[in-house]
Amino acid sequence: MIASLNMYARPEVNDVLFHFWDLIRKNLENHGISAPASLTQDRDVFEVWTDPTLVLSQTCGMPFRKFLHNKVKLVGTPVYDFEDCAAGHYYSVIVTCKDDPRTTLKEFENARFAYNEENSQSGFAAPLNYASKLGVKLSNRVPSGGHVKSNEMIANGLADIAALDAVSWKLIERHDAFSSALRVVECTKPTTPVLPFITFMSGDADAVFMAICDGYRRFNP
Repeated sequence: MIASLNMYARPEVNDVLFHFWDLIRKNLENHGISAPASLTQDRDVFEVWTDPTLVLSQTCGMPFRKFLHNKVKLVGTPVYDFEDCAAGHYYSVIVTCKDDPRTTLKEFENARFAYNEENSQSGFAAPLNYASKLGVKLSNRVPSGGHVKSNEMIANGLADIAALDAVSWKLIERHDAFSSALRVVECTKPTTPVLPFITFMSGDADAVFMAICDGYRRFNP
C-alpha cells in the first residue's frame, strides 16, 4: 500500500500534511480500508500515481487528463476558497521581478519564461494558453524543475517570468525570503479544476472521499 500528498509538500508544512494523513488513515480504517501508516513523499510521482496499491494521492490536472484518467479513480477535487473562483477551481499566478518595468503580459513577448515541467497545468499549459489568447509568444522557455526553482530563477536574474498555481504562490510568499523581490503581473482565468485526489482503479473512491472530508472536519473544526 502507498499514499502520498506531495504536491504542496515542503519542510514548513510537512507536519501538517502528516497529521492530516493520520486523520484520513484512521477514517479509512474505520471503513475497513487498509492504509499505510505514513506518507511516501520521496518516490517519483508517476510511480506513485500508477502504483497498483495506491490508496490516496494528489496529481496535477494535466497528467490526470493525459496519462492517468483510465488508470486511476478520481476521488474528488478540494476547495481552496480562492476569491472569484468557483468551488473546486483555481488559477495560475504569473510572476516577475519586482523591479521589472513591464506591467502586462503583452510586454513579455519572447521573455525568458521559466517553467517547472511540460506536464504541468499551472506552470506550463495554463500560462501558454492564456498568453496565446492575448497573442503573446512565450517561446524562450527555460525548464527549472519546480515552482520554487522557477521563482528563484527570476529573483536571481536568470529568468524574466514564470507561472505557478495560486496555492504554491501563497506558500512561497509565506516561507521564501526571495519572494519579496517578486510581484504578480497577471493571473490566468479561474477556470482550471483544482489538483484532483486519486486512488487506484479498484479502490473505493466514495469511501476515500468521505475519509478525506471527515479528516478535514477533524483537522479544521
